Parts: sequence; C-alpha cells; structure tokens
Amino acid sequence: MMRNVSGNALFLIGMMPTLKDLEIARVLGWYRIPLKSSPKVIDVDYFAFYQGANFGEEHRWQIEYMAEYRGHELTTRGELLRDQPDHPRAKEEYYKVQLGPMVHLENPIMAGAWKRVTFLYTTGEMFNQAKIINDLVVRTEEREVLWKNLRERSQNSPLYKTGEPDEVSISPEIQNLILGLNNTIPDHDLEDY
Repeated sequence: MMRNVSGNALFLIGMMPTLKDLEIARVLGWYRIPLKSSPKVIDVDYFAFYQGANFGEEHRWQIEYMAEYRGHELTTRGELLRDQPDHPRAKEEYYKVQLGPMVHLENPIMAGAWKRVTFLYTTGEMFNQAKIINDLVVRTEEREVLWKNLRERSQNSPLYKTGEPDEVSISPEIQNLILGLNNTIPDHDLEDY
C-alpha cells in the first residue's frame, strides 16, 4: 500500500519485538507495550512498527507495517501471553493496544543510520514522505505543534480506551500456533520485552 494518510494524523512508531508479536498484531489485532517503558501518550491515530535485527536479513531495520489505533487497556503480561505464566515479568503491567488491520507498506521506511528504535512520534505528512527513519523526526516549529497535539489528546481522552476489535474467527489450532503454545515460533531472544 502507498502511504497516504492525513498530514495531520499522529503516529507512534514502536518497536515490534518478535515475529510472534507481529503475527499477534496481524491476526489478533493487538500490540503490547510494557507500562514502565511506555511513551507518555498512546492515544494516537496510527501505529507503525520498527523491525529490529530479529526479523532476518530481508526484513530487519525497517518499518514495513502500520495500523490504525483503536484503543488500549491496562493488563498484565501474564494475561496477554498466557503460555508464559512463569515469565519473570508475568505480573508486570502492560498496555494492550487494539489495532485495526495491519497494512503492509509498499515502500518500507529503512533505518538508515538508526538501528535502535523504541518509540518515536511523528506526523502523517512526515510518514507519507519518509524514506528513512531520520525523515520521521519532527524538528523546529513543527515539534511544538506535535507536542501541543499530543498534550491535547492526553487531556481530552479517557485514561484507558478500549476499542472493539474486528470480529475474527480463528480456530484454536491457529491461536495456539500464533501464541506459541506449541513453541513452534521462537521468541528470538527477546524474552525481556
């Protein structure tokens, strides 16, 4: 898909920790963010996802997917990933961000010199035009407008907003595969996330 969102749209670029997380976002429509390392404002128009080294030679260090933000709720890691009840962070709080359908970008945004991205806010206009991640960085007077919009969002939206996910019918076998209950999809050494 061509990137063609409203220039005024607010984006949050977030790291996609594993292939398993990408499949959860794509099939089940949610993304997780640890509360202790979350950005200040989650209530944006769109999320886009940075893929690090764990995504293999062809897909690492780029943004290939975006999705509309539909809401969020606070839960625990253990509730999100029930196949890992003994994980050291199972009781820690996480945001469960509800997403619209994942959209694959026809022209991914490459990392360029950036190899480590956690969270980054940007605008729809910059996202539409970006070729590398540095093109997403809001500078000068635009930065003040971005922060003003983010402050207004955080003040005018409820603390936790849950969106209704799209109706998806998924067989239990596929759910187990996606959630790793049969351990066929590796976590790629990102157990700390």
